[in-house]
Amino acid sequence: MIELIVSDMDGTLLNDKMEVSASNVSAINEANRLGIKFMVATGRGYAEAVPALKEVGIDCPMITLNGGQVFDEDGQLVENLGIDKTTTRRILEDVKKYGLYCEIMTSKGIFSDDKVRRIESMTSLLHETNPDTTFKMALVLAVARLEVMHVNYVDDFKDVLDDNTQQVLKILVFSDSGQSELEPIRTKLAEDSRLVVTSSFRNNIEINHVEAQKGIALEKFAKKRGIPLENVMAIGDNFNDVSMLKVAGASFAVANAEDGVKVFAKHLTSKNSENGVAEAIMRCINENL
Repeated sequence: MIELIVSDMDGTLLNDKMEVSASNVSAINEANRLGIKFMVATGRGYAEAVPALKEVGIDCPMITLNGGQVFDEDGQLVENLGIDKTTTRRILEDVKKYGLYCEIMTSKGIFSDDKVRRIESMTSLLHETNPDTTFKMALVLAVARLEVMHVNYVDDFKDVLDDNTQQVLKILVFSDSGQSELEPIRTKLAEDSRLVVTSSFRNNIEINHVEAQKGIALEKFAKKRGIPLENVMAIGDNFNDVSMLKVAGASFAVANAEDGVKVFAKHLTSKNSENGVAEAIMRCINENL
């Protein structure tokens, strides 16, 4: 009997307009009515994740930054795992050496040192994930989304790293050429046992503390709530979801998930743009998974 449902956001819970559909909201509410808890597990930071949920009245525990932070139903921070500053500086040197663009997500928000490349990366991402959207419209959507995300633009990351009042929680590296261009730096970073490297889209890699993974965070959360992992259902679409798909008793991949992710899911559901989360939840309820 499922007691906890955990869903990724981008590419899973959110549709192509970056919204939670009415069908998904209805299914979540039905699960809650039956006593099944709902939780979000996202690569986004808390401040970037909350608006889309609040807009449709969803208040739930959240695993954010791939497991870098965990928040309870009241928005209280209960888990925090960051990357030390020395390691961060080394990563930034490698990024520069490979001529790539990166962003730092800290306890004070998202930081970028290149606004133009930030917009280009977001536009490219939205255009690729929504083929029916023109490049011009993707650009408009990218600018609008970045305004909501409140990105902090700096001339140099030095001031961010010298600020002892904030902690580095995740580093994102982007390439419009995709994973082929990111593979060399990914391979190098993988040599550091203190880090874990995943991906949430075809144009990025995400670097976290080795224990800042959705699956590990989910295991800890379920244990604290007294919920056996076999009574947990997880839904995702990309490689940063694999760790939680592996540990959940029931696991779903949306139809738009990467093929390399689908192999880790016990079940498949419809696309994120076709209410895949709602379909998975109702199967959970009706089939007593």
